Amino acid sequence: MLDNVRRLAMIVAAASLAAACASTPPPGHVQVPPNAGVYKVGNPYQIDGTWYYPHEQPDYDETGIASWYGPTFYGHRTANGEMYNGDELTAAHRTLPMPVNVRVTNLDNGRSIIVRVNDRGPYAKGRIIDLSEAAARELDMIRNGTARVRVTYVGRADVNGMPPPQTPPEIVAAVPAAPTTKVDTSALGVVPGATVAPPVQVASMPQPSADYSVPAPPPQTPVTGQVQKVPVPAVTHLYVQVGAFSNQANAMRLQARFSDAGNLEVSPITRNGKPLFRVRSGPYDSVADADAALAKLSSLGSNDAQIVVDQ
Repeated sequence: MLDNVRRLAMIVAAASLAAACASTPPPGHVQVPPNAGVYKVGNPYQIDGTWYYPHEQPDYDETGIASWYGPTFYGHRTANGEMYNGDELTAAHRTLPMPVNVRVTNLDNGRSIIVRVNDRGPYAKGRIIDLSEAAARELDMIRNGTARVRVTYVGRADVNGMPPPQTPPEIVAAVPAAPTTKVDTSALGVVPGATVAPPVQVASMPQPSADYSVPAPPPQTPVTGQVQKVPVPAVTHLYVQVGAFSNQANAMRLQARFSDAGNLEVSPITRNGKPLFRVRSGPYDSVADADAALAKLSSLGSNDAQIVVDQ
């Protein structure tokens, strides 16, 4: 009887030791929480022949077409290491840092919500953001699958429950130390006989196309799930924009380059008190028509063409 008790005690002890070994990581191993994420900007990358260049974009403000992605991606890691959950208010973007919060406004119904960008995508031509199912539901775009939206940068999001980082590590590492000695700041001399051409002035894309306003939230506004109703134009149209320039001659050259596309026009506007010349086709009243025009321009070699929303 005593032997049986002793044998049972040894079995229980061995089982306890095995359980402890299974749950204790080996020395030097760092356990990663199930939904751990990091703040990252990311390196340039290529998808289907198109290069994307992630970078800090605190002034990001773009109109276009939003899509949403569903159960196929549930439980997968996002591009910054978090776990994708379609019931959370998240989104995928091709070049914004991660995670950041952006405000997405449905220009068809005025519903506006803040979502957390923590993934890369979408890579379908003519889409500027891919929303989680929960975000798409709040914006009332589940049935149609797409919506005309405006996306504006809000601020960096929290990381694993901690406050947003002030400066990402890769930027700190890339900035050289300040000089400790006097730096010569005299103007550069002109080389005799050299002809210096004026720089080509190109306005960076994307450019918000409409003059309506979306309320600007304060920095680091959290994702609360609160849906706002904001004023939007009664009617909006879709355009396929190839480029936007502060120099009209550059816009005219781009228009001539893609003349085979058909109704490509130079559309002038004033932005921040300065002239801007947009090269675009349209207007189109349906996403299908805009998609077809975008596909034609892409086939002619315009990798920068995109669908924008305007009045």
